[in-house]
Amino acid sequence: MDAKVAKLINEQINAEFYSAYLYLSFADYYEEAGLKGYANYYMIQAKEERDHALIFRNYMHDNGEKITLTAIAEPECAFEDYLAPLTAALTHEKYVTALINGIYAAAEDVKDYRTINFLKWFVDEQLEEEANADDMITRMKLFGGDAKALYDLDQEYASRTYATPAPLVVA
Repeated sequence: MDAKVAKLINEQINAEFYSAYLYLSFADYYEEAGLKGYANYYMIQAKEERDHALIFRNYMHDNGEKITLTAIAEPECAFEDYLAPLTAALTHEKYVTALINGIYAAAEDVKDYRTINFLKWFVDEQLEEEANADDMITRMKLFGGDAKALYDLDQEYASRTYATPAPLVVA
């Protein structure tokens, strides 16, 4: 594997673990605010981000590459209202999309078709992540000011369940 591509994937592993840490802080914020459904949503997001890190880790090992884990930065988690974590999540997902695109571009530069193929799952995943984050913002703006509607949204997010991502499912 090209050294630059390997370096970027290693950095992505750490970025995905940071994402898990960030979403755990969002879950804590909502839990402490009494919105257990939103907390559930972000606990599941934290698990998914951890899983993304493990998918990248497995790919590196499958290619005989060394993993270098770094310290995880403390996330900013001082929020002024229920909308703030949602907008932070969309901003963060756009950042992660840019990171994935950077790895993809580096792999294209060196004609690393295996990595390009591997990254296609993440490209699709990021489309879904950004769409979900945007939808949550829209719904909070529309309904978050009404206690009953916010309760209904919270109940909906409480019903979300965790599913192991396809690349981690062992056949």
